Amino acid sequence: MAPSRTTSLLLNAAHALDHMFLLIFATAVGAIAVDFGVAGWEDLMPYGAGAFLMFGLGSIPAGRLGDLWGRRAMMLIFFFGMGASSLLVAATNSPWQMGIALALLGLFSAIYHPVGIPMLVQAAKRPGSVIGINGLAGNLGIAAAALATGFLVKWGGWRMAFIVPGLVTIALGFLFAWVTPAETEAPSKRKPTIKAIPPSMMVRVLFVLTAVAISASLLFNFTTNGNAELMRERFAGILEDPAMLGIVLAVVYTIGALSQVVVGELIDRVPLKRLFLAIVALQAPLFLLAAHATGWWFAVLAAGYMVSLFGAIPFTDALVVRYIDDRMRSRVVGMRLAISFGVSSAAVWALGPFVKAAGFDTLLLTMAGIALFSVAFVLYLPTEPPAESVVPQPG
Repeated sequence: MAPSRTTSLLLNAAHALDHMFLLIFATAVGAIAVDFGVAGWEDLMPYGAGAFLMFGLGSIPAGRLGDLWGRRAMMLIFFFGMGASSLLVAATNSPWQMGIALALLGLFSAIYHPVGIPMLVQAAKRPGSVIGINGLAGNLGIAAAALATGFLVKWGGWRMAFIVPGLVTIALGFLFAWVTPAETEAPSKRKPTIKAIPPSMMVRVLFVLTAVAISASLLFNFTTNGNAELMRERFAGILEDPAMLGIVLAVVYTIGALSQVVVGELIDRVPLKRLFLAIVALQAPLFLLAAHATGWWFAVLAAGYMVSLFGAIPFTDALVVRYIDDRMRSRVVGMRLAISFGVSSAAVWALGPFVKAAGFDTLLLTMAGIALFSVAFVLYLPTEPPAESVVPQPG
């Protein structure tokens, strides 16, 4: 049974909040470093790695509980846990306290992707469109992190950047509990929706899912956690106000986010591999050009590489919907996220020291190299989906 329109709206809002919370620290890290007496943002940035590590590792138990226990219950834990842990982050007074609180925030944020997205697409007639809109919501959350954090830091300090979204999330949790009916049975106990596909094809799909997710997550973490400081460097002497820089970055993210709606519509109409390959092939050239750009030209190129990164995100969820039965989607997504974000959390840890030692130019060139691996992985994807894979459902 598909979720109601109100529940779907709240699930999309939860996706926005999930991504927003993970990037508040990266956006406000300069102000937090000053408050904590840390020499520079590069030295404080590694303390945020725990959030992304737990975001990955926590996906395994979250996905398992989502399938075997219930997705509604897990989403309630998501709303209340995220809100409470955000308030805890705002109460910290040292880098280590911040690191521990952010890790707890990452643990609760791990619930959404293996639970919320399968809940949203279950019984969807046009899953590509649903995934595209959900991706737009998630990436508008990234834009909101840049915009809202910039203004909240300027007007109320960095702690307000965690307090306000935390209270909003708790309020949405109560609304979700009110409008979303209890599940009659756990997803794992439902009837199958997809016929079995050959084991060799399943292994191939799972390999591509995992490999692409790792390379994409590395690029996602490098860009979304580094863009605020990268934008500040490339606009030096042109635009200095943090709130205005937040607006520019929010516009970049919004442009990138809109690409997911377009891609979502195309997924339902165009062969998946061909479309996926066309989008990931854009990444390396855009990173190479951005490595040598400054000012407004850099903003244009940043919008371009974020379009290619965000535009590639719906494909992993589309592959799960196409090849994985709903009874076990949360577990498969959880395992994929655990591997990809577990590995890519190293990007958050290494970002500050890497930039301090080699600079943003080298970082962008490194990302171009990672993007080439994404192209190679997509080339290994099966050309066509399995024939007659959908099991007709009654009613």
